[in-house]
Amino acid sequence: MSLLTRRKFLLSASIASVGVLGLGTDAVVLEPNHPKLTKVEIALARLPAALDGFTIAQLSDFHYDPFFSVIPLRAAIEIVNQAHPDLVVLTGDFVTVGMFAKIPDPKAAREAEPCAQLLGGLRSRLGSLAVLGNHDLGADPNLVTDALQSQGIRVLRNRPRVIEQGGARLWFCGLDSLDGTPRIDLGLSGIPSGEPVIVLVHEPDFADESCRHPVDLQLSGHSHGGQIWIPGIGAPWLPRFARKYPRGQYRVGAMPLYTNIGIGTINVPVRWNCTPEVTLVTLRASRANGA
Repeated sequence: MSLLTRRKFLLSASIASVGVLGLGTDAVVLEPNHPKLTKVEIALARLPAALDGFTIAQLSDFHYDPFFSVIPLRAAIEIVNQAHPDLVVLTGDFVTVGMFAKIPDPKAAREAEPCAQLLGGLRSRLGSLAVLGNHDLGADPNLVTDALQSQGIRVLRNRPRVIEQGGARLWFCGLDSLDGTPRIDLGLSGIPSGEPVIVLVHEPDFADESCRHPVDLQLSGHSHGGQIWIPGIGAPWLPRFARKYPRGQYRVGAMPLYTNIGIGTINVPVRWNCTPEVTLVTLRASRANGA
């Protein structure tokens, strides 16, 4: 870490500490427990007109525990169900591996079952797709996958999944976390040339790789938006692979990216200027496709 970076970090941490202490209940109780619905429209150059208006609800970074994250998670599920999306995508970190836990972490992996039971209550026209996050891989990827799939949530690990509507097709390429072995070549395998593709991968900075492939959109999480976001400064800390594209909408090359700031928290149950988020993405066909 350079001297300038260290100074910025210390300044940000100091301001954040003062802010959290000042806000008190807001940062610890109110904001972490009241997720918001963020609506975005994203035009895809290759999206057929028959899929114009297709809606995707995205949730991420649940870090399930029975005391803190369960509250915003239940609220987020209600928000999704009231939005009536066509599809739900879940972009990883269903459980939390402790900082000093051994890998694999069976205790953490066991939390996948109650998390999956809650997520099984999500309602959409076409069901739910999921990818795993770095904590899921560190806990036990097979146990987490089994828990989700027992609730009808299909987990994609370097595999594609197709959605068909009105004779048109939309592909989802689900990848492993970067702490595992993400293989975009396998995820794109068998997808016909010219058909639209959405990459689901936990870490947003993978967009630098996705944009080099025939991919129309990437949806990610991982960052939590930093949990604390200081105006004019940003987050005092962001995890590896979420430092370039930590929150919201970006364009990486020609490819759109959306980074969801997550539902749960890690290390401390605090959010400040970083409200838990349900993203409702409405896909739009570009005018070139006759929309």
